[in-house]
Amino acid sequence: MQEEAAAIAAAAARLSSEEVEGALELLERCADRKAKLVITGVGKSGIVARKIAATFSSIGLMALYLNPLDALHGDLGVVAPDDVCLLLSNSGETAELLEVLPHLTRRGTARIALVGRAESSLARGSDVVLDASVDREVCPLNLAPTASTAVAMAIGDALAAVWMERRGISPADFALNHPAGSLGKQLTMTAADLMLPARELSPLAPNTPLDTVIGTLTRGAIGSAWVEDPKQPGHLLGLITDGDLRRALRDQPANNWSSLTASDLMTADPITIAANTLAVEAIKAMENNRRKPISVLPVVNTQGEIEGLLRLHDLVQAGLT
Repeated sequence: MQEEAAAIAAAAARLSSEEVEGALELLERCADRKAKLVITGVGKSGIVARKIAATFSSIGLMALYLNPLDALHGDLGVVAPDDVCLLLSNSGETAELLEVLPHLTRRGTARIALVGRAESSLARGSDVVLDASVDREVCPLNLAPTASTAVAMAIGDALAAVWMERRGISPADFALNHPAGSLGKQLTMTAADLMLPARELSPLAPNTPLDTVIGTLTRGAIGSAWVEDPKQPGHLLGLITDGDLRRALRDQPANNWSSLTASDLMTADPITIAANTLAVEAIKAMENNRRKPISVLPVVNTQGEIEGLLRLHDLVQAGLT
């Protein structure tokens, strides 16, 4: 690992800033024209090419891997003049890539060579040359692609990282291409996506007796209920949770329980959130409340009308906590 790390460090020192800048300009032009980055290579270089293509696709630049042999038998049709082609070859003399090269030139497609020999045929036929040479492979026989593939991968990652920086790619942009991942959920999932809609929740009147409140809290295992303002139908007057019920029964003598109503049990003026609030922000609101633990947040609109209830349980099930 230290030998591969040293090979990457040496490659970083060897790279020409002018060539790197040229490559980044082509990638930016590719994005501006809504064109594609086509990456190709054979063998282990082909595997690295696939990874680099996957990285660029994930950060917002349309990228694909093109098998050079398939390209010569029809798949070259995916390459357009405005596209940029990144060609990977340690030797720079890979026959399949050299066969593809003149066809790319004829189409006017820009070519970036990522090669282990800066004076190779592939380098001479490209617009930009990125020197990925290594002194030797980590393999004891100096044969198996090891250090060379590590360097090629590192250069691809570095190009992607700087391209992201120049394009101002934000975490939210990144999440658009990762909707199922943890980051994607954190940056895209809102309270509206997880809440129990108000239409599925029966409101309580302030004078609702205790036994009815308990029945409502128990029904459907929701564990919470909202109290409607009698003067403004649809507006939230208060919230009752299992915790509110337990605290009220603890603080009241048992002989007073039968007289308790929803207004005695509820938390008046509870913390609320908007439907478009990110779910992770809802978690912070629950965690940072100093009055008492919060496990349910009412979701209200700008008019103060309730739209639903967001429970900690729903956030846990979504994998956000």
